[in-house]
Amino acid sequence: MTDKKYADFSWDFRTSNTKMFTHCYHAYPAMMIPQVAGRIIDKYGDKAELLFDPYCGTGTSLVEANLRNINSVGTDLNPLARLITTAKTFTPSIQELDLYLNCFNNHILFRLGMRDNDSIIPPNFKNIDFWFTKDVQQKLSIIKMFIDKIEEQSIKIFFEVAFSEVVRESSLTRNSEFKLFKMPVSQIAKFNPDVFAIMRTKLNRNKAGLTEYLKERINNPVTMVCDFNTVESVPFEFIENNSVDIVVTSPPYGDSRTTVAYGQFSRLANQWLGVDNAQSIDNELMGGKSNNSDFVFSSKILNETLDKISGKDPKRAKEVYSFYVDYNKSINNVSKVVKGGGYACYVVGNRRVKGTTLPTDEITIDMFCENGFDYIETIIRNIPNKRMPSKNSPSNVPGVLDTTMKNEYIVILKKIA
Repeated sequence: MTDKKYADFSWDFRTSNTKMFTHCYHAYPAMMIPQVAGRIIDKYGDKAELLFDPYCGTGTSLVEANLRNINSVGTDLNPLARLITTAKTFTPSIQELDLYLNCFNNHILFRLGMRDNDSIIPPNFKNIDFWFTKDVQQKLSIIKMFIDKIEEQSIKIFFEVAFSEVVRESSLTRNSEFKLFKMPVSQIAKFNPDVFAIMRTKLNRNKAGLTEYLKERINNPVTMVCDFNTVESVPFEFIENNSVDIVVTSPPYGDSRTTVAYGQFSRLANQWLGVDNAQSIDNELMGGKSNNSDFVFSSKILNETLDKISGKDPKRAKEVYSFYVDYNKSINNVSKVVKGGGYACYVVGNRRVKGTTLPTDEITIDMFCENGFDYIETIIRNIPNKRMPSKNSPSNVPGVLDTTMKNEYIVILKKIA
C-alpha cells in the first residue's frame, strides 16, 4: 500500500482563490476547497455523466460538476447545508435579481423612516434574547419580512443564504468559533453591528459570484439536493443502483459533537429560518446516536485502534465506535449505486482521540474493498486553507490541548466491473 500512498504538495493549492463563482456564498466549517474537487473530477471523472456526494455540505463538488456539465446529486442532513448547496447551484436571472435588490434597498429605506418598527415581532425560539440584542432582532426581522414575501424560489433562496451569514455575524457569538460561545461582556458592550450594511455586502458579493458562475456554467446540467441519510439507504427514486460514475465527497471526521460542530455552527441561522429541529441536528448526524451493538469490523486496523482508545477511555471508544458503525453502513449503501468501473473519491482526515490517531484513510479503503472496489491510490495534501481549529481539547480539561489534523488524504477507489 505504501507505494500507492504519497504526498503531493501540488494538491495544497496554498495560494489559490477558493471563493470563485458561487463558492463565495457562505462560510462553513471544514469545507472541501473547489480546487481539490475539480482536480479529482478532471482526473477520474472526465467522461462522467453523474456525480454523487453523500455528505455534500455546502455543495462544492456539485458546483464543480455543474461547471463541467456533469449531472449531480448531493444529500445532507443539515437544512442550512442544503440551503447553501441549493443556492450555489441555482441559476436565477441577474436582471430579475437586480429588481429584487433594488426593492430590498427601498424596503430598508422605507422601514428606517417608519416609527412603528417597534411593533415588528421577531421569531420566538429559545434563548433568542441571549444571542441577539433587541436592536439586532428588530433589524433581522425587517430583513426576514422582505424575504418571506419573495415568491420566486431561486431569488428567495439567494436572499436566505446571505441572511444566514448576517444572522451569525450580528449575533453575540464568538464568530471565530464553530461552537456557540458567547462574547465576553467587555466585547458585548462595544458590539454594534450594522445589520443592513452587512446584508448588502453579502448580497453584492454573492451576486458577483453568481455572475461569474453563469458565464462559466456549461449547458444546463441537472442538480438534485436531497435530505436522505446514506447510513439508512440511498433511495432508488433519487439514485438507481449501478448508475453513478464518480463519488466525490469529504465525509465527517467523526461525530459532530466531538469534532466539527456543524449543528451548533448552523443553529442560529436555522432557527431564524424556521427549522424545527435546529437544536438537535448534531444528534442526527453520523455517529450522533450511541450504538450498543456488538458489531465487529472487518478492518483490522480499526479494531486495533478502538482497543487502544478503549484502554484509555471506554466511553470515548464507544463514541468513536458509533461513528464508524454509521460510516460503514453509509459506505455499504454508497457502494451499491456506483457503476462498475466507477470511482469513489473520499477526502478524509485522520482525527486524534485520546492521543491515538484514527487512520480513517486506511479504514475507508478496507470498507470499500469489502464492497467490491479496488484501491487505486491515496494522495496526501496539507491543509493550508481549510477553516478549522489547529488545536482542540480532547479531554475537555481546560488548558489540555492536542493538535488537530494538518493533512488530508484523498483516497481513490475503483469499483470492479
